[in-house]
Amino acid sequence: MRKKALKNKLKALSLFANVGVAEAYLEKSGAEVVVANEIDEKRVVVYKHIYPKTDMICGDIRKDSTINIICKKSIENNVDLIMVAPPCQGMSTAGKQDKKDKRNDLISYAVKIIKKVNPKYVMVENVPMQLLTKINYKNKSILIPDYLKQELSNKYHINYDVINIADYGVPQSRDRAIILLTRKDILPVWIIPKKEKKIITLFDAIGHLPELDPLIYDIDYKEHLKFFPNYEHKKNIAQSISKWHIPPKHVYRQVISMLHTPTGKSAFGNKDKYKPKNKENRLVKGFKNTYKRQDWDKPAYTITMFNRTIGSQNNVHPGRCIGKDKDGDLIYSDPRVLTIYELMIAMSLPINWKLPESLSENFIRSIIGEGIPPLFIKKLVSQIL
Repeated sequence: MRKKALKNKLKALSLFANVGVAEAYLEKSGAEVVVANEIDEKRVVVYKHIYPKTDMICGDIRKDSTINIICKKSIENNVDLIMVAPPCQGMSTAGKQDKKDKRNDLISYAVKIIKKVNPKYVMVENVPMQLLTKINYKNKSILIPDYLKQELSNKYHINYDVINIADYGVPQSRDRAIILLTRKDILPVWIIPKKEKKIITLFDAIGHLPELDPLIYDIDYKEHLKFFPNYEHKKNIAQSISKWHIPPKHVYRQVISMLHTPTGKSAFGNKDKYKPKNKENRLVKGFKNTYKRQDWDKPAYTITMFNRTIGSQNNVHPGRCIGKDKDGDLIYSDPRVLTIYELMIAMSLPINWKLPESLSENFIRSIIGEGIPPLFIKKLVSQIL
């Protein structure tokens, strides 16, 4: 039975596909995405580069013409599984949590496709607030889980829960709402895997990598080298490890602030002269999880779209104490955010992932921050193979 299951791969449709972060390991697990949909043309180009065999449909899922094409190709390809990961900006605690955000209603268009394609399985993935977000349904405001039950419970078993990705071998703490649908003529019912005992820490994941200095881009390069005399040497070593292990670029005032910030701490706890400042050299206000170094002995914090910014949430490398400055204050290595390579590891992405080299750093950081760790998806889909 096992050999037969691997030979006859589970065929999937990916909606709101981004560039295919979620499906990075699906083929190895005995599944393949045969049809995908994404509205953003730039992301479509990248998706096609990474997954040339997938029939990628570029179009707005809110249009009947797009839905018709998706359904036609999905039925022709005998799609068994539909993966749905709508934009979370209207629901995420890292966003505005706007109840009127039209993107919250995108789930209804996915339901139209589910009804027409009639797959064996459906996975809906999003931030935990998805379970508490209401949308308009028959002129009433209704929670998304209740809406799914109203529309699909006659044909599907519906299970949902909030999980932490770190419980499944991913070196990142990332809470997600997972909704699983199993067609009622299929047994057994699809369930979320059991939590794993071992937690992978940031030290387990990237602790072996050597120190890497940031590039201070708002001062003269000669002045930059006074702060980091071994910058070029460290940069060359990093590039020999991965083409994506590139020194992040930061402004002087933020680098100095983080240079004096201990592992696991926020720069707001520093002496006043090393606290976060604005361009006018005045102290700024912020939350305790901003301008903050991560911890070595925990999984990485949730990677967001704003992972390039020192002043955003829990973005800074843990660092190591490397001595004292000329004033006798302790200083710490790696006063920077994680590199793209380190983010890929924390997201459980393949380190040889076939991203086009022409992409901008900001674009790559954004698509990684929007994705779901593919190792979890691999383990989730393995439950039904």
